[in-house]
Amino acid sequence: MTAPPTNNLSEILLLSTYELGHQPLSLASPLAYLHQAGFNAQVYDLSRQDFPAQAVAQASFVGIAVPMHTALRLGVQAAAQVRKHNPDAHICFYGLYAWLNAEYLLSGYADSVIAGEYEQPLLDLIALLQHDAHSASLPGVYTLDNPAQPHLARLPFPIPQRSQLPTLESYAHYTDANRHTLAGYTEASRGCLHTCSHCPVVPVYHGRFFIVPLETVLADIRQQVAAGAGHISFGDPDFLNGPGHALKVAQAVHAEFPALTFDITVKVEHILQHRDIFPQLRQLGCTFVISAFEAASDHILERLGKGHTAEDMQSALQILAQAGTAVQPTWMPFTPWTSLQDYLDLLTWIREQDIIPHVPAVQLSVRMLVPPHSALLDHADTSSWLGDLDSANFSYTWAHPDPRMDALQRQVAQIAEANAGGDPYQSFAAIEALAFGLAGMQVPIAAAPAEALPSPPRLTEDWFC
Repeated sequence: MTAPPTNNLSEILLLSTYELGHQPLSLASPLAYLHQAGFNAQVYDLSRQDFPAQAVAQASFVGIAVPMHTALRLGVQAAAQVRKHNPDAHICFYGLYAWLNAEYLLSGYADSVIAGEYEQPLLDLIALLQHDAHSASLPGVYTLDNPAQPHLARLPFPIPQRSQLPTLESYAHYTDANRHTLAGYTEASRGCLHTCSHCPVVPVYHGRFFIVPLETVLADIRQQVAAGAGHISFGDPDFLNGPGHALKVAQAVHAEFPALTFDITVKVEHILQHRDIFPQLRQLGCTFVISAFEAASDHILERLGKGHTAEDMQSALQILAQAGTAVQPTWMPFTPWTSLQDYLDLLTWIREQDIIPHVPAVQLSVRMLVPPHSALLDHADTSSWLGDLDSANFSYTWAHPDPRMDALQRQVAQIAEANAGGDPYQSFAAIEALAFGLAGMQVPIAAAPAEALPSPPRLTEDWFC
């Protein structure tokens, strides 16, 4: 239903606030849709560029990308600035966290909200607004008059347009023991087959995922390699949701760029299920795998619906080690069900597996978020731990039944912030001393610092949410 433009389309503005330190695909992808339909737009990454006050003042439409919680927090601040400079601009929040928090955003920050496969509804909305049409009933566009569901339909994917974005030098780099290079970012699929109860993808995609065509993925990587990328991060929620497609992508990329390395995100159960694929992925250039381990206690893993156990995590480490591939596990160490002993067991498990340098300290401070529409709200015992919705912070509140755990989380976060980019062994030892001390225990002799291992492959900006 997209119509040709009829007026000054330089007034379309798209903003990104945070995308894990990589060049924002949430700007490059919708910009490609707009260009293909004949619209012009300006894009700004506020994590790397100043707030474009002059462009905002002239804009009739401002889209703000919010694919994660931190992006939303910063996006609301950006929206307040947009309103200050241009009260009449139509503000649309789009991305994963937009729909989860639509009611709050529409209370004053946004005029519309879009989530799921957002590019087509975003394009349709802009087309209608350019013709002064009313958008209240536009499919996929959530407004006060139309509480639409996320748009879940297969889209054509033009090649993302990256020419307006800051150069790759501005973003996180890839580094390992022998190499430091620029890093690019793309996605071979979107959404996820799985329904982990704490995951924000679940209430939007409900177990569905969508393949990005091989030709589009290759073309996007090709332009980033031309811009200097020697490494690519695949940002799919799970690269092996479609293992056949994933392997075709990896093979095609390696055939064209044999020196290019890459990293992927894979669930523990997929590492076990597809163990035979990892030696081949390593030969094709995969140097590390991000995997949501979350906890070392089986009862917490069950509560989170992870589909794996602590024993499975050990097996996954062995599979990746045998393939010569590093791991970067992510964790959710603070939940309403995590006891102090569980936290001590987690620290002990990490040290016993010799993966301290693979775990940025910030990962040991992560506290469970419960956004609106979260599957966590369906737990039978929710009333025993869940507090009120704190709309301004985009999460329900909760307090741990053991006050020491909330205090520990705050102190671990302080250690992580103070030691960001520092020696991981030093940060880990400080957290160990804090946690065991809180329990009135000495750090076990078996947990004494081991000989430092070589730094694993990683990006220079630590993962966060």
